Amino acid sequence: MDSSAPDFTTARQLMVDGQLRPSKVTDPRVLEAMRRLPRERFLPPAAATLAYIDEDVPLPGGRVLMEPLVLARLIQLAAPRAGERVLVIGAGTGYGAAVLAATGASVVALEEDSALLALARPALAALAPAVVVAEGPLGAGWGSGAPWDLIVIEGAVPAVPASIAEQLRPETGRLVTVLAASGPAGAGHGRAVLAERTPAGLAMRPEFDCATPLLPAFRPAPSFVF
Repeated sequence: MDSSAPDFTTARQLMVDGQLRPSKVTDPRVLEAMRRLPRERFLPPAAATLAYIDEDVPLPGGRVLMEPLVLARLIQLAAPRAGERVLVIGAGTGYGAAVLAATGASVVALEEDSALLALARPALAALAPAVVVAEGPLGAGWGSGAPWDLIVIEGAVPAVPASIAEQLRPETGRLVTVLAASGPAGAGHGRAVLAERTPAGLAMRPEFDCATPLLPAFRPAPSFVF
């Protein structure tokens, strides 16, 4: 055995016991999934040694593998139930979708970036084969699979598009994401929210402060000032 090789198994346990459990992650399904799933397999080989750090890991295309704690708390907030139909928007390399699938949910992972899909497909096939990978524009959601019991937008957005909210199951569908703070002073900051579909529209409840980058697909188009 190469003694210089990274000890990913130990790092995985330390992530759960040192980052997640002391920071309000209590759902045993989430803890067990993140203790078991090899996060390094969802990264390019050159970035594998960064898999268990307590911050976002850069990915191609200006994207990131979300910080373990933020992802764990988002999934815990979503409270997925066994058998629920779940759409992950901005699934990236598939790690969040794999964690959700481990809770017993039926998961579709939507991604538009070909480089990330090239990482996600083999990792999910090996580690979470029940996850269905869908390729398409993130901002459009995945209407052909609607209605969804749960939508997880895996990244920050300035707002939840109405077209995505309408893909939730009427009256019982819910969505979790990070709402980015507005303005230059808010760059990199946001609040995790739980949104529930009601007859009057989305009822949105802020839950906790966190930071994760804005998903490029949801970035507002630049405006011209005259």
